[in-house]
Amino acid sequence: MERETPLISVIVPVYNVEAYVADCLRSLAAQTYPRIEIIVVDDASTDGSGRICDAWAAEEDRIRLVRFPENRGLSAARNEGVRRAGGAFITFVDSDDFAEPELLEKLYQSLRQSGADISICRAEGLKVKNGPGGTYSREEAVNRMARRSCFLWTAWGKLYPAELVRRHPFDERAVCCEDLLFFYQMLKAVETVSFLPEPLYHYLCREGSLINSGIDRRRCTALSVLERICEDASGCFPAAEAGFRQIALNTSVRLAMQAVEGGAKDGRLFDYLNEFQRTVRRHFRWEALRLCPEKKDAAAELLLYAGAPLFWAFASAYRQMKSLQKNSGGRME
Repeated sequence: MERETPLISVIVPVYNVEAYVADCLRSLAAQTYPRIEIIVVDDASTDGSGRICDAWAAEEDRIRLVRFPENRGLSAARNEGVRRAGGAFITFVDSDDFAEPELLEKLYQSLRQSGADISICRAEGLKVKNGPGGTYSREEAVNRMARRSCFLWTAWGKLYPAELVRRHPFDERAVCCEDLLFFYQMLKAVETVSFLPEPLYHYLCREGSLINSGIDRRRCTALSVLERICEDASGCFPAAEAGFRQIALNTSVRLAMQAVEGGAKDGRLFDYLNEFQRTVRRHFRWEALRLCPEKKDAAAELLLYAGAPLFWAFASAYRQMKSLQKNSGGRME
């Protein structure tokens, strides 16, 4: 079987995940697919992650370890892994996540059996409605992604032809929503994708991750990414435009909430809130608002549309309520 199956390159960017990276690499070493290389890119970790990766590379000859002398970011680490990949196919795995042993085998089988260009599996840990397995056209896949049905725009949990990935590298200027831009470009370049409804990938949303940190200018790169996608989709995929604009609304609100809860790293809280308000007003459409998955999120989008001071008052009160709930042992949804 090894002679009949192509090599798959698994790219794992690593940065300060010493509590998780061993479980990630263990799950990859246990893959049932016979021909893989695991390219681990240590993005200048300052904790024990590098030491753990060294130990795994010494024991597992399929692991190739690359180390950056200084931190360059997730997109740069992924692009470096792509440059060094020797496989006919590429998949990405985040170093604080883990995979089922059959992940690569089933993703590759799905490609062969369906004749699709990209295969996708369901991921556990995401708030996404499951859907039927099958093969989707480019337009169907874009619509499903935009409406967060079946699968999201994450780079991981998917198997790509290596040449396709090389033609569409990650934008290293984008710190947030770079996955969305990357996968949108992937879908524009293919004809069909196949979807497996099995939860073969396990996503972990952890306290120290980027999406749970405070606000700075780098995180606001998400706004320009979403602007690009919304404008492009209005011409290329008009049926998906409202879904992408809802993503822009929701992202603006979540960044605004994190600014209130975690603070602005440069002290310019209301400058950021005003910027998020302008983004909401630019993308606001009633058809987009109706796609909001939760009523409280829709209410927050309307509050931010109304004004930054009003949103700040709401978010501050919500933060206090969460703190009281936590201290009393309760839980807020």
